[in-house]
Amino acid sequence: MAVMNNEALAGIFPYRPLYVVKVGSSSLRHASVYDDLAALSAGGARLLLVAGGAADIADYYAGIERPMRMLRLASGDEVRYCPPEEMPHIVAAYEQLTLPRIRENLGQRELTVFAATATPEGLVTGTPNRPLRVVEGDRQRLVRDHRAGAVSAVDVSRLLSLLDTFDVVCVSPPVTASDGGAPINVDADVLAAEVANALDADHLRLVTGTPGLLADPSDRTSTLPHLFRGEGMTYAGGRMRQKVRAAELALKGTADVAITGPHTANTHGGTRFWRAAAPEPDLDLLTRMVEISSVSGGERELALYLLKWLTEKGVHAVIDPAGNLVATRGSGPRRLLMVGHLDTVPYRWPVAWDGAALTGRGCVDAKASLAVFLQTLVEFEPPEGVTVRVVGTVEEERTASGSLYARDHYPADAVIIGEPSGAGAVTIGYHGVCKVRMDVARTTGHTAGRERRTAASSLVDLIGEVEAEVGKCSPEALFAVLNLASGGSGGTQTASAVLDVRVPPGTELDSMLSVFEDGELLLATPPVSTPRTDPLVRAFTRALRAATGDAPRLLAKKGSSDMNTLATRWRGVPMVAYGPGDAHLDHTPDERLPADEYRRARTVLSAAVRDWCVR
Repeated sequence: MAVMNNEALAGIFPYRPLYVVKVGSSSLRHASVYDDLAALSAGGARLLLVAGGAADIADYYAGIERPMRMLRLASGDEVRYCPPEEMPHIVAAYEQLTLPRIRENLGQRELTVFAATATPEGLVTGTPNRPLRVVEGDRQRLVRDHRAGAVSAVDVSRLLSLLDTFDVVCVSPPVTASDGGAPINVDADVLAAEVANALDADHLRLVTGTPGLLADPSDRTSTLPHLFRGEGMTYAGGRMRQKVRAAELALKGTADVAITGPHTANTHGGTRFWRAAAPEPDLDLLTRMVEISSVSGGERELALYLLKWLTEKGVHAVIDPAGNLVATRGSGPRRLLMVGHLDTVPYRWPVAWDGAALTGRGCVDAKASLAVFLQTLVEFEPPEGVTVRVVGTVEEERTASGSLYARDHYPADAVIIGEPSGAGAVTIGYHGVCKVRMDVARTTGHTAGRERRTAASSLVDLIGEVEAEVGKCSPEALFAVLNLASGGSGGTQTASAVLDVRVPPGTELDSMLSVFEDGELLLATPPVSTPRTDPLVRAFTRALRAATGDAPRLLAKKGSSDMNTLATRWRGVPMVAYGPGDAHLDHTPDERLPADEYRRARTVLSAAVRDWCVR
């Protein structure tokens, strides 16, 4: 028996990726930007739009026949003069031109929108700059009333509340002044970067009218696809300097950062900014995969990045209807399938190389495994009659929807699952898993009663009873409580818990499920193992022995993986799991992967794949 209640599983740790997208008023006149936002929202993303207003401010001033006052700096640059008397007009330009255009276009796409300057209720606060030294003719003077400055505070709780309420939250300059004076004008690109850092956004997109940052501004085909901190200013001029400045500011946070265009938030023609420079080129793919946030439910950006990478390498790749990345080489009746997962559990920290080790969410579980699969595929030409396919699945950490789709659409004669076994070992078996929600309801009453049991108390009793029954069914089974919740309304109290049971090999799944007759079954997958004598296992043992010189280690793990999901329907298909890294670091804030571990895994996998394909 196999059960997958995807909707309920997704609720165990619901996650919607957060995009902060900065769009200037010139790009806001292009339908492509609104189409991009609508597509992201349809995919489940939360969207915070930061609107620039330079073009609309110019139009507003022209419409009221008011001259726009400018200041020339010692550097030769010109800036708009913003004394207190000008700030109401700048606010009016946003409120009368920019924000209504956004509401109208997003409303046409059936999106709910909150759109305002950042001043109401102190959504963002700014600190005025120091007096500005300007040039007038042959003389210089200090301007003390220029209301421009830098972001000093972001009301995170208020913005998150708005993001939970509206499809798109749009803010624009100016911002509330920390000195209590007239609003502060801030650069919109920098505002977007500050907000992205404060909200711990997954992705920051700085939309421009060119295809990213150009090496030669006169050549629109000269996009610089990858840059690190300090490199962009060499090529940036004019307004692009502020975008580069904002991009590098955002690298202090955890968002995936890109300047995109023309007039689109998609990265296919843009410039990505990276925090962690790999120590050697063969580690670039791994490093960049870890930098791109891909929490379950938010794998899209990583899938698109890898699709482009594979296409550039000449490998046929697609994103399938489930959102999986699928790459294939060769053709023929013998089919080898390698399944890794794109997603991670929540929580991120800035990716970095610490000496010879990479740190960051997902470097162990399990982006390194998928990177090894992809690099092996790119470098391997399958022999005649053999098809080798790599699938990067979505939602492995929650609903297993990606591997379920793979199970039903990509049949195989042998399967390698991408999970950390350590470069010197291979996993040949996993426990099965049952996830069950138990609910209790009780009539509300005063807790001072002698025999009174609340819903929460009754749930605690029930959990103890279920754990005891699990132990009777299988003494080797592992039992855990994933979460607890209580509430109620009117005269009823409620309490619920999600229970997680790991089912060892040799225990029938159906017998374990009989323990949970009174609960809602969310997930049930069987234990699975592959004999040591199988040709796939032997291909790995030969590869491991050749690479390490030691006796290969064959593991049976108490966790579960996509191997269990495939086994819900596939019978007699040999499967193993292999990948670099220490599995004890899975889901911890201590994930780290040494470079030599990663390279050793590439050597072993390449040899094992070749062995299986040619024998």
